[in-house]
Amino acid sequence: MITVHGRATSSNVQLVMWTVGELGLEHRRLDVGGSFGGTDTPEYRAMNPNGLVPVLQDGDVTLFESVAIMRYLAARYGEEGFWPKDPAKRASLDQWAEWGKVTFSPAVLNIFIQLVRMREADRKPAAIAGAAREVGRLARILDDRLGEGPYLDGAAFTFADIAVGALLYRYMTLPFEKAETPRLDAYYKRLTQRPAFARHVMVSYESLRAK
Repeated sequence: MITVHGRATSSNVQLVMWTVGELGLEHRRLDVGGSFGGTDTPEYRAMNPNGLVPVLQDGDVTLFESVAIMRYLAARYGEEGFWPKDPAKRASLDQWAEWGKVTFSPAVLNIFIQLVRMREADRKPAAIAGAAREVGRLARILDDRLGEGPYLDGAAFTFADIAVGALLYRYMTLPFEKAETPRLDAYYKRLTQRPAFARHVMVSYESLRAK
């Protein structure tokens, strides 16, 4: 059985768990990290020397880094529609998966940190405005890429949608002025109708709010 170490409120854990859910894999998830602790033990550091979540265990395979875990699961357990076997087709999706993780997600997290992880008295309006402009620029890029959709690959839901979509619940629910992106809005609505997204990504982040 697959074991995922990591708290449900971690966006990186959510990315992995959404993948697990979409693939219908038998699993267990252990509450580790944040207020649960458990990342500083010698046993955990042997699995992930960074002391972060998530960590995946699948038989003899132990992995950290959420997108590496996603790619492993997709390659090992995903069918052709989810993980194309043709390298050229997969690469065209993988570039968007990478964009989602290293470009779009950090921009969303910049807003998240200001509006959730910081007390209102400590927030910096100029930083929020700058972050909103940047995430708006990126949201418009994604809106253009989606076209008529319904997914990044057109009709097929793939691993790339997970990497790109994992932060959309936070993006859509944070209280800041967003760019006009009708195709992205429709894409998000489609994702919310996927049971694995609703279960593993649409997770309240109120417990992360600064007191």
